[in-house]
Amino acid sequence: MASRDAEARRAEELRAEIARHDRLYYVEARPVLSDAEYDRLFRELAEIERRRPDLVQPDSPTQRVGAPLAEGQGFWTVRHEVPMLSIESLFTAEEVLDFVGRIRRFLKLGELEPLEWVVEPKLDGVSISLLYVEGSLQRCLTRGDGEVGEDVTANLRTVRSIPLRLLAESRAAPGLLEVRGEVLIEREAFRHFNKEREAAGRALLANPRNAAAGAVRRNEPAEVARYPLQFLAWSIARVEGAELATHWEALAALRDWGFPTPPRARRVDGLEGCFDYHRELELERAAIPFEVDGIVAKLDRLALRERLGATARSTRWQFAFKFPPSEATSVLRAIEVQVGAYGRLTPRAHLDPVQIGGVTVRHSTLHNAEHVRALGLRIGDRVFLHRAGDVIPQVMGVAEAAAGAEPADWRERLPEDLRADEGIGGGVRPGVQRGWTEAFAMPERCPACGATLEQDNKYWRCPNVYGCPPQVVGRTLQLARRGAFEIDRLGEKMVEQLHAAGHLRSPADLFHLPAIRDQLLELERWGEKSVDNLVKEIERARQVSFERFLTALAIPDVGAATARALARHFPSLEALAVAEVGELQEVEGVGPEVARSLLSWFAGEENRALLERLFEGGVEIDYSARAQVRSGPLSGKSVVFTGALERMTRAEAKRLVETAGGRVTSSLSASTDLLVRGAAAGSKARKAAELGVATIGEQEFLELVGGGA
Repeated sequence: MASRDAEARRAEELRAEIARHDRLYYVEARPVLSDAEYDRLFRELAEIERRRPDLVQPDSPTQRVGAPLAEGQGFWTVRHEVPMLSIESLFTAEEVLDFVGRIRRFLKLGELEPLEWVVEPKLDGVSISLLYVEGSLQRCLTRGDGEVGEDVTANLRTVRSIPLRLLAESRAAPGLLEVRGEVLIEREAFRHFNKEREAAGRALLANPRNAAAGAVRRNEPAEVARYPLQFLAWSIARVEGAELATHWEALAALRDWGFPTPPRARRVDGLEGCFDYHRELELERAAIPFEVDGIVAKLDRLALRERLGATARSTRWQFAFKFPPSEATSVLRAIEVQVGAYGRLTPRAHLDPVQIGGVTVRHSTLHNAEHVRALGLRIGDRVFLHRAGDVIPQVMGVAEAAAGAEPADWRERLPEDLRADEGIGGGVRPGVQRGWTEAFAMPERCPACGATLEQDNKYWRCPNVYGCPPQVVGRTLQLARRGAFEIDRLGEKMVEQLHAAGHLRSPADLFHLPAIRDQLLELERWGEKSVDNLVKEIERARQVSFERFLTALAIPDVGAATARALARHFPSLEALAVAEVGELQEVEGVGPEVARSLLSWFAGEENRALLERLFEGGVEIDYSARAQVRSGPLSGKSVVFTGALERMTRAEAKRLVETAGGRVTSSLSASTDLLVRGAAAGSKARKAAELGVATIGEQEFLELVGGGA
């Protein structure tokens, strides 16, 4: 008997302990247990309840996931004891002033009499009502039409931030409590959840709010538990057994009873405080983890609320002051496949123009074919668009699928920039899909040049590097940009014009333009002064450092930093072109993938032709800067460090090597010139002895480079 009593006490202790840690995690945001430690407590309770079914209580954490609803069964509808009324949405300061003016007139307040408000973020989730009797969760209702909601208790018991039993440590739990709040999903959790769905081959969810709304009404609580749902409590609709005078006190009581409340809630004096809060929150909107579409301002004193009451539709004592929308819906008119500067093909959505956050949106990238499939898009769908701050708008999912017969004006409403002569592709440019309800498919051939496409993991590429117009234009701009040949006068429109006129079939043709000066003058809007200035800049750019020359070539995976490291390591372009994998990987920042990319590039016939054309155009590589860097006691030598250095950091050691004209590599090979051995040196020291690589200690190294006493 004593053992059974001990199990009962332990089960009660575990329930209380798990509830405490749920509060620390969800309400106070200061967890003191790791996930593994929390899981151990949970498993211990579950094991006790498995052995002793008589100890199972409805509010036990193990009972969050209930049985599924019967196939085809909907949710019971229940009338709200207190209607869940709307909040009046206001969009301008003038509307807010008018709303508050009506409050003052109703309450017969003078202009100077203060009103205190509680301001909170307006959360964009699913409004829910929770009923607790004698501290235990009894029922969860959706808002429904405000008068009648659906009973989703089984589903919401799975939400860990909803307490199954009220905490009573710092404040006695009331006999009856009805809490109103929002079920939602954090943006980052939503992105992670969608990635998991995409990896599993499931359709992507459109946005956090739709995902939360769909989860709340699923028939399988165990599936609901997989969603990263959270609950934030924002009001008390009914309470028996607790005296509260203000909304601010009510929020404090909710936190004491175990509920998380809206982040950044604040009590302010007067409308100026509301306006300040609105401006502040709009600026910091992206930093709030949840979707927020404005602020809610609520009169703090509950007695004033009672006097004001409500209309048939909305309350008179609170208002929502909305932000410019970050989300909208629009019709997907077409999907166009675009070819990038380096040959990657990207689908792009063409949409009916729509305003989001003060910006007119007509296009959105769709990333790749796999992403389009995961979104489940078809031409003609009405889609959700989201734009956060200055971020490019993204298509988030389908709001309403295209269905039925093609609208009579569908073809006429194709965006003008996608049209072609009627005899070409049915009146649309190559690479454009616009058929009503058509599912997207990547073309077999490049829409810009007709070459057969090649698949590269989840992307598709055009292999016609120097014959595909977008690639020739893009690579010419790369060759001319800062950090490469630095021909600043050359812009994208000029390069496109040169290519269209037949003067630029390869990026290297840029250095042959001075020879056709008279032909350049025939181009539209190319005057003598602009042509002469461009020619002078090309002439000056012909001599270029080795580092900038490598950057200009646009070798895949070789950016400015890698180009700099290669230029310091190899004495000439010829030496780099014939280097093998082992020597390439001695260069800092060059791993197996970059080494393969370099080998492949220099083996390509079209790339060798590019180099030849550049040199025919008078390009000269200046190696003098490299020679200055390499002067010193370690000039031209490769150095590897192993073990723990006691008198300097690895970064300081690297700088000393480079100052002395050498280079630091991470891998040891027969071509390594010197190994510097620190304390507790391991396998590299043994390998150096086998390879015959010279080895010195830290003090000897410092003396060699002039950094030691």
